[in-house]
Amino acid sequence: MLKTVAAVLIQDFAPFEFGVLCEVFGIDRTEEGVPAFDFKVCGEHPGKPLTSNIGFDLIPPHGLDVLARADLIGVAAADRRDDYPPAVLDALRAAAARGATLLSVCSGAYLLGAAGLLDGRTCTTHWRYVDDLARRFPQAKVDPDVLYVDDGAVVTSAGTAAGIDACLHLVRRELGSGPANAIARRMVVPPQREGGQKQYIALPMPECTGDSLQPVLSWMLEHLDAEHSVASLARRARMSERTFARRFGSETGTTPHKWLTRQRVLHAQHLLEETALTIEEIARSTGLGNGALLRHHFRRIVGVSPKDYRGNFAERPVAALSRTPSQ
Repeated sequence: MLKTVAAVLIQDFAPFEFGVLCEVFGIDRTEEGVPAFDFKVCGEHPGKPLTSNIGFDLIPPHGLDVLARADLIGVAAADRRDDYPPAVLDALRAAAARGATLLSVCSGAYLLGAAGLLDGRTCTTHWRYVDDLARRFPQAKVDPDVLYVDDGAVVTSAGTAAGIDACLHLVRRELGSGPANAIARRMVVPPQREGGQKQYIALPMPECTGDSLQPVLSWMLEHLDAEHSVASLARRARMSERTFARRFGSETGTTPHKWLTRQRVLHAQHLLEETALTIEEIARSTGLGNGALLRHHFRRIVGVSPKDYRGNFAERPVAALSRTPSQ
């Protein structure tokens, strides 16, 4: 049963990620059927200020001894560094050894990694940091695409708002959907979001390491709605098909078909965000043919359906946004 929740802070902590823990576990919502949590904010030196990564100070009233009794320990994000406080790492290890659940928000995963608590586990963090996390902690299994990973006693979340998803998931796992839904309604967020963090990563055009194919690449981008074959592209580049395919791979790191599909999906993202075109119209204008094919490639590359992506990212009038109910 989830009763006692401790949020542990270190120097240069991130206020939003810390605030997520406070919002989900620190507010009394017993009137709405949510069990009360005994929420405590902890630091290595209780009563002494810690500075956030945007410059204001916060004084944690409790010390690390609280971690020895907490059912859930939330590790807020903090600026990444080479060394983390040994006392905090020891307290996290001890808590894990006695069976506490540990939850990291965004780069808080680095503290768990430094404590050795990600070894052999599947985990995640902000998409900007996944490669670095995997490099620093090679025994961890880093999943770059998800909003959070529930690995039993250790739950890790992706960047910033994904911490909300992970916290609500933990409430749902431990207390049921009723309390999770009640908290989500108060926070004006969906109880469960679709897709992973791939949908929030910009798809850049693969860079050419040489300039011999740049004119062909530019022409392909200008004619995404046209049919393209290796044979026709090789003729435009004045090369044999074999030479063109080899050169294309060496300069872009992928095949013509994969490169073209990725660019068509990228263009579809822009159209979904900025226009009111239907899915079928977008499919035709990007060269993906029909809505079914667009949905297939879009979900494979971006991680959500075109409809859900448009719902998340389409431009909306300010008046429409202002009608969102307050907490």
